[in-house]
Amino acid sequence: MTLLNPTARRQLLANGEAQAAVRGGSDELDLHPVVKLFTPDAGATWLLTELDPDDPDLAFGLCDLGLGSPELGHVSLGELARLRGKMGLPVERDLHWKATAPLSVYAARARKLGYIQT
Repeated sequence: MTLLNPTARRQLLANGEAQAAVRGGSDELDLHPVVKLFTPDAGATWLLTELDPDDPDLAFGLCDLGLGSPELGHVSLGELARLRGKMGLPVERDLHWKATAPLSVYAARARKLGYIQT
């Protein structure tokens, strides 16, 4: 499975460009996640909001490796594509997931719970 379809890639890049335009100012955009990626056999989840326009392999979002401490950060799509879980299964995109809130809401909830709840 391709981690990002063309529509998601375009939206993530557009979000990255919008974020870059406001970066350095007093505000950052609180974007809705565009995609949810997960390991079906390892308990890891990523909610991605944007791609770096200068390095489209670098995504930003809420990352949960299943260790009880989800955090906001960057992740390489290339590394995610090579990652395998406990049973050798690759990272997948949740085809039916749609964000219902901005990233800050998911992050606040994840900090309280110790995992990403979607």
